[in-house]
Amino acid sequence: MMKTTLIVFGLLTALASVRAGEWKLVWADEFNYSGLPDPAKWGYEEGFVRNHESQYYTRARRENARVENGMLVIECRKEHFKPENHAAVEYTSASLNTDGIASWCYGRIEMRAKLPKGKGVWPALWMMGTNHSVVGWPACGETDIMELVGKQPNTIHGTLHFGAKGKHRSDGGKLEADRPSDDFHIYAVEWYPDRIDFFYDTNKYHTVTLDKAGQGADNPFRKPHYLLLNFALGGSWGGPVDDANLPQKYLIDYVRVYQQ
Repeated sequence: MMKTTLIVFGLLTALASVRAGEWKLVWADEFNYSGLPDPAKWGYEEGFVRNHESQYYTRARRENARVENGMLVIECRKEHFKPENHAAVEYTSASLNTDGIASWCYGRIEMRAKLPKGKGVWPALWMMGTNHSVVGWPACGETDIMELVGKQPNTIHGTLHFGAKGKHRSDGGKLEADRPSDDFHIYAVEWYPDRIDFFYDTNKYHTVTLDKAGQGADNPFRKPHYLLLNFALGGSWGGPVDDANLPQKYLIDYVRVYQQ
């Protein structure tokens, strides 16, 4: 009954989005299956990837990424785990992405999720330019659709990262929400040739003008980007980790991409 209610809510939300902004659904994962995330839609990052984070990202391991009860579960765990061809690690999690599978230029990217909470958690939904392996970061562009860190449990962040004159630049906004880890909420951006708007449910809380990252077609935000969905722990922004808080689950009801 609960999943039926969520599906109806999601469909109504999708219909409202299509009517209001003339959006057409072009890609989605509704997570209406069981087992590992659909390999036709998601790949993995693996290892210790960035930001001096504590977690080791595993590949296709159900303890860290699985679909059950109509949603994707990304679970961050405190455990002694020995990856193949790597020294043992003490924290595990997962980072999914569509790199090499699906990418888009402009559109509405939307997720309905319930966020983890506690010291050190750092869940995110974001995008990065498909040319990242050629031009590097931040020249490829990065759009953080949603980030939350445990030391700021009520603050939702939305940020653009880009390069300007060889240096890293960013433009971000934040919203003080009412206990966003207690329930499901919608996190989205609407990406146009001139700007990106950031949303928490129906609340538009930040806008970035794309020309801040350069004018014309060479702007990284006027080129295709792919999706990343990850649950980090600690690191340069997540801060100190409370082991007693683990395991924690990042619950995603759906991810959808619309275009006009």
